[in-house]
Amino acid sequence: MYSEIQRERADIGGLVARPEYREWNPELIKPKKLLNPVKASRSHQELHRELLMNHRRGLGVDSKPELQRVLEHRRRNQLIKKKKEELEAKRLQCPFEQELLRRQQRLNQLEKPPEKEEDHAPEFIKVKENLRRIATLTSEERAL
Repeated sequence: MYSEIQRERADIGGLVARPEYREWNPELIKPKKLLNPVKASRSHQELHRELLMNHRRGLGVDSKPELQRVLEHRRRNQLIKKKKEELEAKRLQCPFEQELLRRQQRLNQLEKPPEKEEDHAPEFIKVKENLRRIATLTSEERAL
């Protein structure tokens, strides 16, 4: 389809009168093709070059902005460093310290289940307990 349009333009070009100033007067100033200011700008050239390089490497236009990619990369690096530090800390601990940590964790686990039972109580029981506390506080204030 595009080739057909080009052929039509070529046919029309034969019918249009072209200026023949080049042949008959060499003293006239010959016109130059104007530069596109957008394409001539340095930033546009660099952007175009970068897009071509990405296209050659097979990279598409990223859906994420550059700032978001950098922040995700930093977060990943920080997590990796943190895990490495924790592993090194565990390796450097002597057996005595490891045993102390295990006992500390066991004690913490034994203390936590009673708290969890309270958290799993139905909401109406919690509200009832709060009302009892408020009622006892107000009766004490009246007695004073």
